Amino acid sequence: MGLSFTEAKNFTGFVSDESNGGSTPDGALLFEVSSQSPTKGSYSTPIEKLRGGFRYLSIFTLTNSTKFEVTMESVEVNLSFQPSWPNLRAYGGYFHSSDNLLNRIWYASVYTLQSNNIPPTTGRAWPAPDNSWSNDANLGPGPSVLVDGAKRDRAVWAGDLGISIPSSLVGLGDLESSKNSLNILYINQNSNTGELPEVGPPISFFGSDTYHMATMIATHDYFLFSNDTEYLESIWSNYIHAMNFMISKVDSTGLLNVTGTSGWGRSASAAGYSTIGNMLMYGTLKTGASLAIWMNEPKLAKTWEHMAVKLKTTINSPSYNWDSDAGAFKNSNSDQSIFPADGNSMALSFDGANASHLTKVSDHLSSNWGPIGAMVPEMPGTISPYVESYEIKGHLKIRQTKRALDLIRLSWGWYLNNPMGTESSTIEGYNEDGSFLYTANEGYDKGGSYPSHSHGWSTGPVDALVNYVVGLEPKSPGGATWTLASQRGTMFAVGFEQKYFRGWDQTEGETFQCL
Repeated sequence: MGLSFTEAKNFTGFVSDESNGGSTPDGALLFEVSSQSPTKGSYSTPIEKLRGGFRYLSIFTLTNSTKFEVTMESVEVNLSFQPSWPNLRAYGGYFHSSDNLLNRIWYASVYTLQSNNIPPTTGRAWPAPDNSWSNDANLGPGPSVLVDGAKRDRAVWAGDLGISIPSSLVGLGDLESSKNSLNILYINQNSNTGELPEVGPPISFFGSDTYHMATMIATHDYFLFSNDTEYLESIWSNYIHAMNFMISKVDSTGLLNVTGTSGWGRSASAAGYSTIGNMLMYGTLKTGASLAIWMNEPKLAKTWEHMAVKLKTTINSPSYNWDSDAGAFKNSNSDQSIFPADGNSMALSFDGANASHLTKVSDHLSSNWGPIGAMVPEMPGTISPYVESYEIKGHLKIRQTKRALDLIRLSWGWYLNNPMGTESSTIEGYNEDGSFLYTANEGYDKGGSYPSHSHGWSTGPVDALVNYVVGLEPKSPGGATWTLASQRGTMFAVGFEQKYFRGWDQTEGETFQCL
């Protein structure tokens, strides 16, 4: 008997889709059934062979006999995700509107995040096994850890947390898994330089300035929702060390000179005065200043605020990254060949673009849209819901509500309604022709089955719909104050569960005090 597992329907068959990251296929789980009739038995998948993410299970027989019959009495699946939750339906927040597609997208995104919260002893083994797959790696401390994907890589990739942590905090209310993932990165920080890992154990890669900063911004997001002062105090020296690591790369122009060029897989280089690097740096300085205020370090906050102002002035100058004719930011001051979707989206979502540039950038981003999503010029032929997650938040940040909702329906709606996919989760990325052969994985892809179909970096609609469209957004740690400023780019009703916000007391205008 054989068992094979796939996330997408078009890869079902005698072998599982690819997950191990090595040079050999995952294959199938095979076990013997006695030819003596009648006989009964059972088979349980070994723990290290758990399949973190699959939608389809193929069961087949391999035999030379012409008279061999197997009758299956039952098949059971034990869920290993969200291990610390006794009730897997106890989401911390909820979204409901009269637009059923948006509702489905929101819940598919939250379910994706739930499948990405795993026991830390079930990470993907690295280096890759010689054959099959193994999910018995130890990622770090804690009962549950937020990783990048259910199938792969089952590791804490720092850049992914920039999207997955705020979405998880809004949708699941899962503070524990988010903190554990951040903690893994801080535990493995380079004590000499202050550099944070691009990905935690067992992969343990370094060399990404953008992912380093994503961890720092996600730290702010976690504290904003949790008010976990004890944790922030415990890692504050690490955080300052991480900030100084980045500040050391800021020169007299006020811009960040990116030297750690690894990142989300874009083919265009992020080196030098790149827009993606500097918009992330602007977001890091601004959120860092907020953390410094909350840590009662006003001088530090003022220093970082001053640096942010100088960076924003320079990056918006036509002498550096702004292109007035295109109405968008260049890849870098030295690379004028493309106008990247990631950097321009972050210019809106992190407020790094001048007010006079906002509408132009939004217009330019929408010019990248095709029939099934927004293509990214920095990786031609690819549609990346990771980048799109920043884009929809950017459009919403400047109240281009209809544009953001159109993109959510276009891209996330296309995948959710695709009968070849999971129809219940969010995909890592796909090609503009609709194939699952994601260009970012081109160098090590095995026929298109390697991409993850349950990937946390693609869950931007969760907090985008709640924080911006509903307009319910925390403004001080632990939800002490919130703003309520709904956006109405199209006609639909929205709702939120009052118990999630622990009671209300209206103070002034659109500001509410949480009791």
